[in-house]
Amino acid sequence: MILPIIVLVVAGIVLMGMYNNMVKLRNRLEGAWSDINVQLKRRYDLIPNLVETVKGYAKHEEGTFEKVVQARNAAVNIPSSSVAAQAQAENMLTSALKQVMLVVESYPELKANTSFLQLQETLGNIEDDIQNARRYYNAIVRDFNNAVETFPSMIVARMFNFNAYEYFEVEKHERENVQVHF
Repeated sequence: MILPIIVLVVAGIVLMGMYNNMVKLRNRLEGAWSDINVQLKRRYDLIPNLVETVKGYAKHEEGTFEKVVQARNAAVNIPSSSVAAQAQAENMLTSALKQVMLVVESYPELKANTSFLQLQETLGNIEDDIQNARRYYNAIVRDFNNAVETFPSMIVARMFNFNAYEYFEVEKHERENVQVHF
């Protein structure tokens, strides 16, 4: 009589531990996603200043600047819960920013402008922060998805409707090494 009770108590404790672990991982995931959004907001706030600074030197490159602004506005308006849509919008914005940086190559006086240099440095720091936040988010996604998909925690995941999350991935053409020299 006592053995079945002990087995049930132990099983309950194990299940409770697995459930609590998944809740902690999900909360870390949501926190990591929030960190990405904070860095993206910093980037979105900086881009108009960068574009305006470059615009002053390269007035005939209006189409390039419009693409950056459109890509920024599209990225800002993506619901933060859609990882795939956010990743796609960020890839488009990164591509548009690369075009602006290529325009800068044609203007030596712009490359020496203090305001531009500060904006460029800030953008570089933000890009590094975004990369680190993405890497951390994807590591948490991996840990969470492992918990959801491996036995015996998958039983708890199914019981309490824990589902795998999407990775924040960069599109294949964005992985190519682009070099811009200033």
